[in-house]
Amino acid sequence: MQTTFEIATNGQGLYEFTPHVRTFVQGTGLLTLFVRHTSCSLLIQENADPEVKTDLRNYFARLVPPTTDPSMKYLTHTYEGPDDMPAHIKAAMMPVSLSIPVTDGTLTLGTWQGIYLFEHRDRPHRRSVVVHLSS
Repeated sequence: MQTTFEIATNGQGLYEFTPHVRTFVQGTGLLTLFVRHTSCSLLIQENADPEVKTDLRNYFARLVPPTTDPSMKYLTHTYEGPDDMPAHIKAAMMPVSLSIPVTDGTLTLGTWQGIYLFEHRDRPHRRSVVVHLSS
């Protein structure tokens, strides 16, 4: 079974889409998710405390600042905006695919785990995530 989820983002941050994935899974098998873009990532992360999302976003913003930051003057790919090349760097550091076991129609995530798209660009986007369940 395979489907595609479209996730609308409003700029940088983590967007949980676990409930959408839960409606898709059935049976027992391995779920694979793959994001079809080079400036965002997929993560399994805590979904109980929203401060975790804030701290992750802030950490990666400090780790890889926009190209307008003097520390990033060595970058040459700058014509798509000051957030573009840093978004590619962040996506290169984090997963763009995930594998999650499914047992009897249930994602085997931990108690506080959720599935997130991590948007690395400043402006809104529509991101495409391919979801495949193999048994």
